[in-house]
Amino acid sequence: MPVFSLDPVQTAWCAELRALAVERLRPLAEKGEPGRVNRSLIAALGELGLLERLFGSEADSGAGRGTGSGGRTGTGAMELCLLRESLARGCTEAETALALQGLGTYPVVQAGTDRQRARWLPEVSAGRAVAAFALSEPGAGSDAAALALRAVPDGDGWLLTGEKRWISNAPEADFYTVFARTDEGAGARGITAFLVPADRRGLTGSPIEMLSPHPIGALSFDAVPVTRGDVLGEVDRGFRVAMNTLNLFRPSVGAFAVGMAQAALDATLEHTAERTAFGGPLKDLQSVAHRVAEMATRTEAARLLVYAAAEAYDTGAPDVPRRSAMAKLFATETAQYVVDSAVQLHGARALQRGHLLEHLYREVRAPRIYEGATEVQRTIIAKELYA
Repeated sequence: MPVFSLDPVQTAWCAELRALAVERLRPLAEKGEPGRVNRSLIAALGELGLLERLFGSEADSGAGRGTGSGGRTGTGAMELCLLRESLARGCTEAETALALQGLGTYPVVQAGTDRQRARWLPEVSAGRAVAAFALSEPGAGSDAAALALRAVPDGDGWLLTGEKRWISNAPEADFYTVFARTDEGAGARGITAFLVPADRRGLTGSPIEMLSPHPIGALSFDAVPVTRGDVLGEVDRGFRVAMNTLNLFRPSVGAFAVGMAQAALDATLEHTAERTAFGGPLKDLQSVAHRVAEMATRTEAARLLVYAAAEAYDTGAPDVPRRSAMAKLFATETAQYVVDSAVQLHGARALQRGHLLEHLYREVRAPRIYEGATEVQRTIIAKELYA
């Protein structure tokens, strides 16, 4: 399949997803409380089968490969990108809820034991359990290998001590995929991934009020006990679990951005065709028409980069890191430009609380930072180019 063209089945599925987002999911999203997990929305994603699409047949019984080898399981990158782009175009809250479930659960899909998978995958897929990906710390954001959360040996297990911060779905998740240092001084080679249920002794959390409306919080680990049965993959090889997860989800962050950009562009086309000023519709003003043309061109270019990165991932191409970084970089920066331009062309009404563009303006800023900031993506691209 050419990376620049979707087949009729994919096109029809995307249209169906956009309709579901507007008709079924947006009303639930509007009833949610900003900064809190919307469990009704997550349950609806489960009932519609969208969460199960993230994990494929792996979620049916919770059993599968679960070898810790980092092999690809669950959905492909292209399908994930189409999911996120289509939902974002109609309901960003639904898109984000789905993506966070995937991000928090994918370490279990790719590296969990049969027991871990049987316990959690069916619950997540059904929309009954909330997952969270706990990687970032107060002193380790873009430099994920600088993690300081310590896993101190304790008998046959460990005690986790330290903090996590900027964790989406915290502190309301039902379980966390937690990355902790098990070998001091070993850098990325001394990190282990753990599956930690939220009710584990010594684990507490608090919400953080943020610009974007989805839940984000901090976690405190006060000698939280974990065993070898909680390890995801292999001891001291957890960084690979984190990177495998991010490599899959990074292009789809770009897809989320493309969905927001397209929503802003759609609104702008309608507004500039109907709104009159200086004796005619706004679209007849060359400055407006040229701005809209630029918005459309950048959005389409971002979409193609995202699809190319997804196709590279799904086919096992050797240049996945470079393509993924390019897709996330260009798509998130493009979305910022398109949404900002849409606000400018709409005028003051776009700044009114509750307006689509006011909502998008708050949503669009964060993706340029999380899962690798723009500056980190440029570093990755440069490193790949000179390799």
